[in-house]
Amino acid sequence: MAAWSLRLHGVGNASAVALGSPMATLERDGRPWLTIDCGAEGLTAFEQQYGGHPDAVFVTHVHLDHVAGFERLFVSAYFDPARRGRIRLYVPAPVVPLLHRRIGDYPNVLAEGGANFWDAFQLVPVGDAFWHDGVRLEVFPVRHHWPDTAFGLRLQGSLVWSGDTRPIPETLARYADAGELVAHDCGLHGNPSHTGIDDLEREYPAELRQRMVLYHYASAADGEALAARGYAVGRPGQVLALADPTAPVALAS
Repeated sequence: MAAWSLRLHGVGNASAVALGSPMATLERDGRPWLTIDCGAEGLTAFEQQYGGHPDAVFVTHVHLDHVAGFERLFVSAYFDPARRGRIRLYVPAPVVPLLHRRIGDYPNVLAEGGANFWDAFQLVPVGDAFWHDGVRLEVFPVRHHWPDTAFGLRLQGSLVWSGDTRPIPETLARYADAGELVAHDCGLHGNPSHTGIDDLEREYPAELRQRMVLYHYASAADGEALAARGYAVGRPGQVLALADPTAPVALAS
């Protein structure tokens, strides 16, 4: 049986550079299996940890603290014949045009010409679920900034990653009902795009909050204040053990 874990490359909000961009990697037997988002500081942390770049990325949304590493990822893949066109990008279908406008639509991506941004990647638009390495993962909309622009991820029985969001109790009642660790956006103070600790305590039952690890906070001091209230708070570079997934697995052909 494989050992599953979640490595937090960064846990800060867009202004908390010292905490790293909010990005993580699902590991299987200590090796990177699926990375969530590709922020600039997060990609640097990934490189330092694994000595290379991710082979598969799920994109939650296209705010720059989540996608600013893609230019670097493009260059590393495009100029490596063994990797060009092989990095899988799982992108919720409504996010695909936003991602293209944000990172893929620069005119003449190489000064020498002859290259398209997407030549470096294998773009896989996804709906409610997708298969990665024979395992089924689920995707759900969250409440961040604007409807149908941000999504969370579930590996059933193991992990729920909220992405940037306001509280979504009705959604997590459906997508975090199997004992999963829930990595949830939370700062000391909420706003129209993000959850604050008062929102978290008002909207979610105690049982669910006990399974949460909080990330996307504003400073180390804010992280300590959240921890002082009794919550698990993610730290840059932290590795969290995960339960074995109960997600469907594809039969070997």
